[in-house]
Amino acid sequence: MLKRKFGSRYDWKRILRRGYAEKYFETADFEGYVTLLQMHEVKEPLVKVYGGTPVCIVDEGYSWLQHFPANQRYSVTTVFDASDQIVQWYIDICKVNGYCETNGPWMDDLFLDLIYLPSGRLIEKDADELEAAHSERIITSEEYSQAWDDFNKLKQAILKNQLRLLELTKVHFQELALTCNRKIE
Repeated sequence: MLKRKFGSRYDWKRILRRGYAEKYFETADFEGYVTLLQMHEVKEPLVKVYGGTPVCIVDEGYSWLQHFPANQRYSVTTVFDASDQIVQWYIDICKVNGYCETNGPWMDDLFLDLIYLPSGRLIEKDADELEAAHSERIITSEEYSQAWDDFNKLKQAILKNQLRLLELTKVHFQELALTCNRKIE
């Protein structure tokens, strides 16, 4: 079964106090939902290690901006630190993006991920999980092939600096930060 992930992260116990905003954009550059999760108080920081380098992705003052592009099979989560500097872009390959009236935008994760760091480093992640899901018949052969196709297209777009969405993250972050006054305790 695929994991359904919500932009609100309503069920994430690590975040003790949060701010949240969401908006549907319909512009020439982007169409889809964008969510902003502000982490006011966390149980503990979350640090990932990429090639021996620790990278903090959750801490007090951090924010996650997540894009759910309409009619696309990926989602981009941009991590901002407490100084509003980009820490990373995390691109999830997904089966579908959707919306729930209760918990907001969501995506059904298809395992493959790309992590793009401001340094220009691109990290490929979780191919083993996709392989296991395919061999265990959690996903179909069509979903397996589509995941790899989408992954490779996005990877090439990033390497060629053609994924426009990455350029929009700061603009969308600033716009949603102004309206992020709805607290979820």
